[in-house]
Amino acid sequence: SDDSDKSSAESDSEIEVEPVPVYHKLLATLKTSPESESEEEESESEEAGESEAELGSEGSQEPKEADGVEADEDEVPAQEEVTAEDTAEETLGQEQDDGVDASCDLSHGATEEFTDVKHESEFSLETNFMEEESGGCDADKKESNSSRAFSQDPFKQHMDKELEEKEVEKMSTLSKTSSQIKWPRLGQLTFSSTLEKNTILKPDKEFDVKQLHLHKPLESTWPKVNKQFLSPTTKPSDPSFTPLQRELLSIMNAYKDLFYPERNALTNGEEIRHAYCLHALNHVLKANAQVLSNNAKKRDQKPGMDSDDYRDQGLTRPKVLMIVPFRECALRIVHILISLLEVNDKRKIDVSNKKRFKGEFGSDPEERPPNLKRPEDYEAVFAGNIDDHFRIGVAILQKSMRLYAPFYSSDIVIASPLGMRTVIGAEGEKKRDFDFLSSIEMLIIDQADIYLMQNWEHVLHLMKHINLLPLESHGVDFSRVRMLSLNNWSKYYRQTLLFSALQDPQINSIFNKQCFNYTGQVAVRNVPLIGSISRVVVQLPHVFRRIEAENLTSVIDTRFQFFIDKVLPEYRDAIMSHTLIYVPSYFDYVRLRNYFKKEDLNFAHICEYTKKGGICRARRFFLEGEKQFLLLTERFHFYKRYTIKGIRNLIFYELPTYSHFYSEICNMMKATDSGVDATWTCTVLYSKYDAQKLAAVVGIDRTAQMLQSKKNVHLFVTGEN
Repeated sequence: SDDSDKSSAESDSEIEVEPVPVYHKLLATLKTSPESESEEEESESEEAGESEAELGSEGSQEPKEADGVEADEDEVPAQEEVTAEDTAEETLGQEQDDGVDASCDLSHGATEEFTDVKHESEFSLETNFMEEESGGCDADKKESNSSRAFSQDPFKQHMDKELEEKEVEKMSTLSKTSSQIKWPRLGQLTFSSTLEKNTILKPDKEFDVKQLHLHKPLESTWPKVNKQFLSPTTKPSDPSFTPLQRELLSIMNAYKDLFYPERNALTNGEEIRHAYCLHALNHVLKANAQVLSNNAKKRDQKPGMDSDDYRDQGLTRPKVLMIVPFRECALRIVHILISLLEVNDKRKIDVSNKKRFKGEFGSDPEERPPNLKRPEDYEAVFAGNIDDHFRIGVAILQKSMRLYAPFYSSDIVIASPLGMRTVIGAEGEKKRDFDFLSSIEMLIIDQADIYLMQNWEHVLHLMKHINLLPLESHGVDFSRVRMLSLNNWSKYYRQTLLFSALQDPQINSIFNKQCFNYTGQVAVRNVPLIGSISRVVVQLPHVFRRIEAENLTSVIDTRFQFFIDKVLPEYRDAIMSHTLIYVPSYFDYVRLRNYFKKEDLNFAHICEYTKKGGICRARRFFLEGEKQFLLLTERFHFYKRYTIKGIRNLIFYELPTYSHFYSEICNMMKATDSGVDATWTCTVLYSKYDAQKLAAVVGIDRTAQMLQSKKNVHLFVTGEN
C-alpha cells in the first residue's frame, strides 16, 4: 500500500550520516550540558463512556489510528475500552507507596509525562562503584580468579570483538549466505550471515543454567520464576527450562538475531516472554557490572596511566529496547524483571514509583463488561490494560529498580510503536528526540503481528531512527565509549529478537533488511502442513480464483479490476443476497465502498472506525435482507470479533492476515439457519504473491499445486476433513 504518512520518509542526510564529521561534532558539544530528557508532552483522550445497550453484551476494542484515510459520517475513530483481567499487577498491588505524591494524577489522561528525577544520583552509573553492590567484591574477585571462564562469556565475546573495516564493508555490500538445519522443538531453521564464517548452532542435548553464564542473582531466581511452565516430565538435565526455552535461549545467548513466527498468546506467549526477559536482564546486569567495576579500577588508577582499557559504554545509556503492543505487556515484563531480581521473599528489591506504575499500567477487574463472550485467543491478546500509547524507562542496579527513569538514565526502554513514534517525531518538528536510540544493543519486538493491525508505519519509522549517531553528547565520557559506537557500527552489534504469530512479507522485510548483526541471523521457517480450512465445520464449497498480476506493485489494481469485472457481476442478482465481502486492507475497503456508492448498489459497510449505532444498523439490515452486500474490514474483526448473522455468500477479497480468521468467518454461516443451505458459496481471490497466506489456509501441498496451475480451484469442505 502507499505510504500514508509523509513524515515517515526521512532525508538521506539524516539517515546516512558520515562518521567522521559527526564524531567531531560530538566532541565539540562536550562543553554543553543538555538536559537528561527531552520528551514530547502528550495528551491522551479520556475513555469513551458510551452505552452498550445497542449491542447488548458485546464489548468494544478499536484502534486509534485512521491510517491517513478520511472516514465517512458513520466512521469516526473511537477510543478503546479497557477489558480488564486480574493479571500481573496483583503482585505490584501488595507493595507500599514509595513516596510519590498522592495528589498526582494516575489517570491515563495526564497532560504532562512523568519522569523520575528524584533518584538520579542513586542510579547513576558514573558515580557508583562495584563494591557498593551486594556481592560486588566477591564478583570482582571471581572475575580475577576465573579469567578463563569470563573470557568464554558470550556477552564479553560479542561486545569485545573488534570488526575490521573490510568486514563492515562486506556486510554492507554483499548478500547473505544461508544454510538450513532442523532442530527438535523449533523445527526448520535458516542460518544466514554475510561473513564467511557462518557457524551453525546445534541444539545441546545437555543444557543447564551454567551454559548461559547468567549473572549471579539470576542463577538462583530463574528456576523459581520459570517453575510455572515446567512439566513433571522435564528431563533432569535441564530442570529450569522448557524444550522451547532451551532452544530459544541457545540462539539468544549466541547473540544472533532471531525471528520466531510461531508465538501463540494461548500456549507459548508467556513462556517466550520469560525467556527474552531473562536474556535482556542478564545483558543489562553484565554491562552495568562491567561499568561499575571499571569505575572502581579507574578511581584507584595512578595519574598519567592510559585509560583506553576502560571502554565499556555506548554513546547513550539505554541498552535494551522492548517493543510491545499494550500496557498490560509492559506490566508483565516489569513484574518478571522484579521477580528475577528478588533472591527470596526476605530480600525484596527497592522499586521506585511502583504505585504510579500500577495506577497507569494496571487495570480494574470490575471494568470488564458483563457477559462478554469472545474466542480464547481474543481474551488472551486483549487481557488487562490495552492502551497502545505508552513508553517508560527502567534503570536497574542489582539491589534496586527505578521506573519512569529519564531515557538517558535508563537501561531498558519499554514502549509501544505509537509511543515511540510520538517521541521520535517527524522531520521538521522542533520537539523530537531519538538520540537515546543510538547505542541500543538489543532490540526485542514482541507480538509483531499485532502492529499490522495497529499501524505498521510506526515500526518502520522506529527502524529508521535506531543506532544513528546522536546529535548531542548528552554528557558522555568519550574515554569510556566503545570504538564500535564511535565508528557508527552499533547496528552491526545489535541483536534483534522478533516474535510474531505468523509469517508476513512486511515482518520478513524487517528481519531481512533491517538486521545487520555480524554474528548472523536465525529464522524459524516451518511450513504449515494442514491449513485452517480444516477447521471449517459447515459444508461449504470453496472456490479459489487466481489473479494474474505482472508484479507485486500491480496486484492491488489488478485485484480490484478482476473483482468488479469478473466476480461482482455474478453476485448482482437478487438471488445472491446476503453476501459478505471480507476486506483485509482498509485502503481496499475505502476503494470498494466508493465504487459501491458510485454504482448505487444496495450495501452496508462496517470498519474499525464505524460508530456503534452504524454497526448495529448495518448488522440488522444485512440480517433482514434489506442490504444485499456487507463490506467488512479485517481490523474490525480483529478488534471486535462480532458474529455476523445472515451470511449466505462469502467473498474473501484477499486472504486474511490471520489464517484462523478464515475458518472463523466461514463458521459464521452456521448461525444463519438451523440446517445447511445448498446455495451457500465461498469465493477467495489470490495471486502468486499470496503464497504464505495461502499455505496457512489450505496447507503447503495444496498451495504448491494451486500456484503451479493457473486454473480456478474448487474445494468442498464437509466439516470432517
